[in-house]
Amino acid sequence: MEWEVLPIPLFVVVSIILNSIIAIAGVLPSAFLTALNVQLLGFGPGVAVSIVGEAVGAVLSFILYRQALHRYTSPDGKRLRRLREAEGVEAWFLVLGLRLLPFVPSGLVTLSAAFSRMSLPSFAVASTIGKVPALLIEALAVTAVLTVASGWQLVLVAVLAVLYAVWRLSQRSGEKI
Repeated sequence: MEWEVLPIPLFVVVSIILNSIIAIAGVLPSAFLTALNVQLLGFGPGVAVSIVGEAVGAVLSFILYRQALHRYTSPDGKRLRRLREAEGVEAWFLVLGLRLLPFVPSGLVTLSAAFSRMSLPSFAVASTIGKVPALLIEALAVTAVLTVASGWQLVLVAVLAVLYAVWRLSQRSGEKI
């Protein structure tokens, strides 16, 4: 596609900044940004920029969450004691494992790690390694959707919307699917 919003170097910087903001917010999905990166930069470079953006965002949010937790929580509280006591290899594998699970929100993983005794470098490495498979799957899905004819894209969106509506309605009625 020949559409270019910004010069590529500036786009990369803006993408990393946006990824950081999304990570700090903790609840916003970054899939749309990965889609944009892959669409404008191509698969390999788009995924690479997304990985860097996710890593920078995770590190910044870890630092900010940890500062906020130390300021606003009691260090001797009983809540999340097991998590706060995690350190070393245990904490590293905890973060890695949670990052590999596709439906665990990134903000929750970062917040959990900030509660632990895990060091920033350990968190950064485990978090980044764990994010790579999820970002690859996300980018492959985006690439597949973008290569499908636009009529099928609309059908796919409609099917997903119907499935989501059914799921939400079943949640409200108390049934579990």
